[in-house]
Amino acid sequence: HCNFEFDLCGWKQDEDDDFDWNLRTSSTSKMGTGPATDHTLQEPSGHYIFIKSSFLQLPGQKARISSPLLSRRNKNCEVCVSVVLGGILFYYHMYGAHIGSLIVYQRTTANHEKMLLNLTGNQGNFWQRKALILAGDGDEDFQVVFEGIVGKGPKDGIALDDLTFSKEC
Repeated sequence: HCNFEFDLCGWKQDEDDDFDWNLRTSSTSKMGTGPATDHTLQEPSGHYIFIKSSFLQLPGQKARISSPLLSRRNKNCEVCVSVVLGGILFYYHMYGAHIGSLIVYQRTTANHEKMLLNLTGNQGNFWQRKALILAGDGDEDFQVVFEGIVGKGPKDGIALDDLTFSKEC
């Protein structure tokens, strides 16, 4: 579980993207950009990660952040026949007239990426909950990747908070 109150909890900024997700609070943000509070504490001083459209980024540029390496292997058996499905639960905030996109991938250690979610455009000025199933053959380690794509609005942004993996991961 990561609520971003202290750090990125082992999530890593990708090297092959255009810019980074930022750890921030609503109390330090400029008015009109991002959520009024974080999701965890429901306070302006609470932390979350955020990207926003600005003069520093061009529409279409991407910021990617990856989870720690996850495994679904059962350490107690030599051969596990059934595939155990795991999942990720998270909260997102995407508000603005010209918001970009939030795309979630499941990436194997062999760098194969499977798109799990693609949200584009204004999703409302509130935190929303999303649960995704992480499928696979049950043997290969993997990561979850959140990709934010810049939109055209100067005050539009995408925020993430309270990322939780199920115990199967």
